[in-house]
Amino acid sequence: MLQGKHILLGVTGSIAAYKAAMLCRLLRVAGAEVKVVMTPTAKEFITPVTMATLSKNPIAVEFYNPENGDWHSHIAMGEWADCYLIAPATANTLAKMAYGIADNLLLTTYLSARCQTVVAPAMDCDMFCHEATQENLAKLRERGVVILESPEGELASGLMGKGRMMEPEQIVEAIDNLFKAKQTLSGKRVMVTAGATIEAIDPVRYISNHSTGKMGYAIAEALAKRGAEVVLISGKTALQTPQGVHRVDVCSAENMYEAAVAEFEQSDCAVMCAAVADYTPVEVSATKIKKNDNSFSLELRKTKDIAFELGKVKGDRKIVGFALETDNEQSNAEEKLRKKNLDLIVLNSLRDEGAGFGCDTNKVTFIDASHREELPLLSKAEVAERIADKIEKLFF
Repeated sequence: MLQGKHILLGVTGSIAAYKAAMLCRLLRVAGAEVKVVMTPTAKEFITPVTMATLSKNPIAVEFYNPENGDWHSHIAMGEWADCYLIAPATANTLAKMAYGIADNLLLTTYLSARCQTVVAPAMDCDMFCHEATQENLAKLRERGVVILESPEGELASGLMGKGRMMEPEQIVEAIDNLFKAKQTLSGKRVMVTAGATIEAIDPVRYISNHSTGKMGYAIAEALAKRGAEVVLISGKTALQTPQGVHRVDVCSAENMYEAAVAEFEQSDCAVMCAAVADYTPVEVSATKIKKNDNSFSLELRKTKDIAFELGKVKGDRKIVGFALETDNEQSNAEEKLRKKNLDLIVLNSLRDEGAGFGCDTNKVTFIDASHREELPLLSKAEVAERIADKIEKLFF
């Protein structure tokens, strides 16, 4: 399962850092691409040259290279990674992770990473068993960080007890199993629509909306990571195609309708997240419409309701819809659920701070025929994971 996976390996200042060299090599042998980020203290235990040689990639330690000003983007590293593995993870680093302290590149990358974070603790037994460390580990578990068990054995201090870093071979096996466990949608083909449509007025002007496509792209990425074959039908957006996703670019509502209908025939599920225009100009001018002193009227006609059309022919297939509302939110969403024959609708309101277009966060409510589940404000990546959970339940 590691073939082609992007593993970001974080190395902190522990005597166990020498094991990071073998860990890096084993990940590479397993087929993973590895990039390494180190804390400044980690360089006291293992050299960046060693890790660069084994990973086949430059090592990131500081935010920028003082010699030439090259910037190490923690955001870019977090987006690149399929898994952020911090091994060894010291008590100090675990405490800072638990409390959101970002005083080095490794920690800022953790706070911005959207992928699964895995830590392999390494410290003396008294530090490991201390109530503060155990509370920090508990906090991280609650947030979804995978904690690799620290085995008992002889420690660098000469004491016997828990706190040793898990051996590199076992860590690689654990990461491999982690990816295997997440292939819960393997064999399913899911169509996701995302982004805004463009309805031309003339060769220069068009009607569109504020959608950036962030929510739909996050959903496509989450589903692909769970093993689904994902086809992303995308309107206007500046986003990069998520890894493992097949993207089909469209422009207008009509284009999206045609692509969605064709793709739905081969799909097991459709997630209708795009912000599709409800109306489009009746006539499109072949030349630029010149400004004059008179008022300008534009006649519009309704576009086809893609979710409604798919709902009429869905059979055993599943459809997840979205409802972005500004008033009467729940009743409007419930009406769409029934009218469009959806299995689930994801409601969000523009009245909720941090939700809606352009944000990296969203606040949604899941509504199906018998249940209503309101979520707190979460990152769109986390909302996407929750939606993926719901889609799994629709099938299984």
